[in-house]
Amino acid sequence: MTKYSEQFKLMLVKEYLEGKLGYDLLAKKHNIKSSSPIKRWVKVYEKFGIDGLMRKKYKETYPVQFKLDVLSFMNSTGSSETETALQFGLTNPPIIASWKKAFLEGGTEALDRAKGRPPMSDKSKNQKSKIPAEEKEMTYEQKLEKENELLRLEVEYLKKLQAFQMDPESYLEKHKQRYHSNSKKNSD
Repeated sequence: MTKYSEQFKLMLVKEYLEGKLGYDLLAKKHNIKSSSPIKRWVKVYEKFGIDGLMRKKYKETYPVQFKLDVLSFMNSTGSSETETALQFGLTNPPIIASWKKAFLEGGTEALDRAKGRPPMSDKSKNQKSKIPAEEKEMTYEQKLEKENELLRLEVEYLKKLQAFQMDPESYLEKHKQRYHSNSKKNSD
């Protein structure tokens, strides 16, 4: 996947907003295979301004419950990834596709897995770990606690899905404020 600079994205968005060229012609003009990214950039720019086009300096992490709520909303309303992302204040709509894929392949447990390699502390960079393999593995009790937590999340998700299906408008209004305040906390 090609990554485009913020300046390039902004230039294309402004060119589109001038109204001279449509999405497809802009994509062709700038040798972009699909017009989808341009459409996404325009929508994100209209919702969040130039900040929406900027790359994040850090990886933002979202709780499993938030991911489940986003997927539930998208599934029950039939909204696109971009529409769903804008509804929940996400500036990177393709992240929803990765959540959906992970959920379909591994359920709620897959949404809880961290991506990539964990960062190494300075101490562990300088010295090898001398902990035996048995101690590194989780105990049976820890495994059960983790499984219980995932089951609790799944039950909570199903309850929220049911509440959403009964009355989508009031559910969204009730939870909209919470998601916006959570996303602001994560970005601080």
